[in-house]
Amino acid sequence: MDEKIKVGIVDDHKILTEGLNSLIEESTFATVVGVAHSAKACRDQIPFWHPDVILLDVSLPDISGIEFCKELVDSYPELKILALTSHNEYAVVRQMLTNGASGYLVKNAMSAEVLAGIKAVYEGDEFLSHEIDVLLNKQSSRTIWLTDRERELLKLVAEGYTNIEIADKIFLSPETIKGYRKNLLLKLGAKNTAVLVRMAFEQKLI
Repeated sequence: MDEKIKVGIVDDHKILTEGLNSLIEESTFATVVGVAHSAKACRDQIPFWHPDVILLDVSLPDISGIEFCKELVDSYPELKILALTSHNEYAVVRQMLTNGASGYLVKNAMSAEVLAGIKAVYEGDEFLSHEIDVLLNKQSSRTIWLTDRERELLKLVAEGYTNIEIADKIFLSPETIKGYRKNLLLKLGAKNTAVLVRMAFEQKLI
């Protein structure tokens, strides 16, 4: 990677932000372009940061991080949000993901997880720290959370389109579609496309 991933940190815990700053700066692939301790400070400064990824606390002093996540995604569609928080309640996690976060880390996540999360969301993947992943899977084996893009893809798969046809329809490469399809099979625990489609209808995912 020639250019480093530009990371902004929005969190009011100064000790934590200092630790994250050091961790990211010591990595070989990312750099911190700015730190804000409130949503207002972030709003003022973000036009000068040009970040690729924002580490966003759910509990900000002036506005809910859940609302602010949606505001950031609406204002900067290319921006990737990685929620970093002490909240591991199912409803909070779901709401953050629904509002556009690409990943979710708990504050006691290992350093390696934080760096892996930054890299994953930057590359367009979803990233959940192990604790959150377990929480979401445990909540209900019947509850499957899909992104809008995954639902769109699932619908096209169910309609019988090939990877190449889907890629053409939603302007992504066939390789990307292949990856999405593989993720859907894993997420739904389906052995093949036929089972995937049946589960999609049974569980009203499309």
